[in-house]
Amino acid sequence: MKVSVIGASGKVGKTAAFCLAEENLVDEIVLIAREKSIDKVEGEALDMYDALAAKDVNVSITPSCDLKDIKDSDVVVLSAGIPRRTGMNRMDVAVPNAKIVAEYSRGVARYAPDSVLLVVTNPVDVMTYIAFKASGFDKNKVFGLGNHLDSLRLKNQIAKHFNIHVSEIHTRVVGEHGNHMVPLISSTSIGGILLKYFSKYDSFDIARTIEKVKSAGEYVISKKGATEYGPAYAVSNIVNIILNDEKKILTVSAYLEGEIEGVPDVCLGVPVKLGKDGIRRIIPIKMSEYEKLAFLEAAKAVKESTNEVLECLDEDFKIL
Repeated sequence: MKVSVIGASGKVGKTAAFCLAEENLVDEIVLIAREKSIDKVEGEALDMYDALAAKDVNVSITPSCDLKDIKDSDVVVLSAGIPRRTGMNRMDVAVPNAKIVAEYSRGVARYAPDSVLLVVTNPVDVMTYIAFKASGFDKNKVFGLGNHLDSLRLKNQIAKHFNIHVSEIHTRVVGEHGNHMVPLISSTSIGGILLKYFSKYDSFDIARTIEKVKSAGEYVISKKGATEYGPAYAVSNIVNIILNDEKKILTVSAYLEGEIEGVPDVCLGVPVKLGKDGIRRIIPIKMSEYEKLAFLEAAKAVKESTNEVLECLDEDFKIL
């Protein structure tokens, strides 16, 4: 099996590549970077080889600045773009990243037309839309990291409050990967028991917890300059599910055509069943009235942001 990571000189890209190599599932990983960063990814590859030898993992790692090397990839991870820095929101990097994502997505369609394309670049919901349109792929073959990472962050917060192992927490976040994310508290459970029936629920500050999840990425960036391990391991998690054809349900940014609350023509975080062909189907969900309204608000906000970015793209990067 072959996985290519575009944007492998960045923190998330290189760490995701190493996570995938460490899993000992793939035969080849291609690290794609711009020509000016090729020395860096060559160094990363050598460093990875040393670490993998300690775990008796045998995988081919190919540093490259030639997109032709992604040929025959089963999955392409697109993490290239301008990173968000302290004080920046995800939309601050939207237009320059849209140009990068559009360029690479066309290249993926050209050199790896049978691959599944996983978008990590922020703002991920908008960038997933750009990648979907620019690649010309079927909608099941292009999706974004989106709320899978937010769902993991929410799981952590709930596990800490209730002092329960994180594997017993079943929850998910839908909507935007950003301020309009929608935690599905109404269907959250611990060990099969709905959260509202669990002991210590009365002392659980839901509003504060949601704010922590919303600001988690910005908080990490303020401390260490970038998010790295969380997104990288979330990417590795998704890729492994695809390659193993596990048919698990995760929340990723997917292109909607009315499957949930009638929302059309926008990429949003929704539950999907993932397998070797990408999204096997979008899972319809029942939400509380508050969650439903919040989801519709998220759809409106992301659609407006997407249209704004599309209008700012010059002729060389037009995708519609």
